[in-house]
Amino acid sequence: MNTLSQVVVARDLTQVFPCENKKGKDINALQDLNITVKAGQLTALVGPDGAGKTTFLRLIAGLYQPSSGSLEVLGIDVAKDPQSVQDRISYMPQRFGLYEDLSIQENLDLYADLHGVPHAVRKQRFARLLEITDLTHFTERPAGKLSGGMKQKLGLACTLVRSPELLLLDEPSVGVDPLSRRDLWIIIKQLVLEENLSVIISTAYMDEAERCSEVYVMYEGKILQQGTPSELSEKVRGQTWQVEPPKQMKARVLQAQLLDNHKYIVDAVPKGDVVRFITQPTYPELPIEYLPSNAVVTPRKPELEDAFMSFLHQAQQQKIEVENSNDNTFLESQKQLAETPQSAIIVKDLVRKFGDFTAVANTSFDVQRGEIFGLLGPNGAGKTTTFRMLCGLLPASSGTLEVAGMNLRTARAQARAKIGYVSQKFALYSNLTVLDNLKFFGGAYGLSGKKLNQQIDKALHQFQLQPHAKSGDLPNGFKQRLSMAAALLHQPEIIFLDEPTSGIDPLARRSFWYSIGELANQGITIIITTHFMEEAEYCDRIAIQDAGKLLALGSPKQVRQMAGETSHSDMNRAFMSIVEQARSRKQEHT
Repeated sequence: MNTLSQVVVARDLTQVFPCENKKGKDINALQDLNITVKAGQLTALVGPDGAGKTTFLRLIAGLYQPSSGSLEVLGIDVAKDPQSVQDRISYMPQRFGLYEDLSIQENLDLYADLHGVPHAVRKQRFARLLEITDLTHFTERPAGKLSGGMKQKLGLACTLVRSPELLLLDEPSVGVDPLSRRDLWIIIKQLVLEENLSVIISTAYMDEAERCSEVYVMYEGKILQQGTPSELSEKVRGQTWQVEPPKQMKARVLQAQLLDNHKYIVDAVPKGDVVRFITQPTYPELPIEYLPSNAVVTPRKPELEDAFMSFLHQAQQQKIEVENSNDNTFLESQKQLAETPQSAIIVKDLVRKFGDFTAVANTSFDVQRGEIFGLLGPNGAGKTTTFRMLCGLLPASSGTLEVAGMNLRTARAQARAKIGYVSQKFALYSNLTVLDNLKFFGGAYGLSGKKLNQQIDKALHQFQLQPHAKSGDLPNGFKQRLSMAAALLHQPEIIFLDEPTSGIDPLARRSFWYSIGELANQGITIIITTHFMEEAEYCDRIAIQDAGKLLALGSPKQVRQMAGETSHSDMNRAFMSIVEQARSRKQEHT
């Protein structure tokens, strides 16, 4: 086993990707990077899309040749001898290559064969991996039939079929529900403690980075800051506050007001019954004149996410211009909808069965016009099935379902004309430009001529998109902006967002939610699924599902109360408490 005190040493490391288009610019993915990663601990890489995290992990794994500089992994020059490094490490990329037609056991056998794991050690190793991933009773199940969380656990098990000296994890919990994410981290921490494993993990979750011994904040191929989570958090002490909105004022409305004051405010986000915000390092004092007169403001302890957001804003050297900040023209036709609240969606006794399996059982709720409604649940809870029925993509087995005043049983086509849809995975044409995609989807929605051109111009401006950029080359955050722009071209009354921020960094998530809040303020109804529980705080109401049943329905505050949590507690805890209590009751009755 490795006895080195340092597992990775990068000096002046640079990685340049030549532009395929000769007229374009080369991409400087890493610029003079200097990092030393200690052995036997968890090390986190955090940063926005395009920061260079994945490039750095691939260089460590010997998958790229560095353009310049040096990189030693486990004491080996990885550029000169990548195979020796690969024989001693394990790497789990964002999209791990499971074979979906093969069972869990067959996937493990295949990866053991690929890595040359001796048959004599496999039985014990497999038993250990299946135990810690809680997959022991599912070895014959095909990988394609697993939930998202179980697939990630199997991917991790396949990555660890041999005992590595260094484990590289590239955003392993993206698209995974909070319960499965918690389980993944229990496994990772267990491996670090029991096997003295060194782990480097890139993550979009600041609460995950807080569990690591050391954190590197990356931006545009450079290291902005490094240190322990507490050391980094201390750098913004005195700049972190929380404000309780006046009665009758929504937290997201106050958040938008704070974000408009770029001179004083770095970041603002709703949490519980308050809005948490960060003041600029140049103006750490409270901008009292920009807060509601009867709002209650108190200082709070800084957290890693506060430091992360502050570092990024400083690095950009200019305040981020939030999309849609001064442009409401795109949505003016929707204003009248906000003035007359009424149900945009009515669901009564909704059931969906697949053979003998009931995916959704007797679900009932309604969604008001201009409301942000969150549909939450662990992987396999039935929320995707519910979502697809609401969109008119899947017929209900029984029950009543009205969308935009249309009965989906009898007028599905008419209802679809009034809705927009943004899928979790980028569903536009990657080989087309931004402009060509908008033209195509505008035409599909029945727009043409002057009307189509007007809507495209407004969308490009609102979402700050470059018309001639190739869609497949856009960072994840900009891909989601393009998806949103395409879904809004025909000015729908309702927009469905299926995990729209999965895989997007915190900075892009803030910007995306600002746009969503503006849409709701103009009367568009938003139905959203998400695995980021802090995003539930942006919703007016949320519904929590599990095993096809509705467990909780209400405002974020009401849901926390149902879980027995305080008004300022973490929504993750409330979510897990509600789901685990329901599962416990179910076990008692079986």
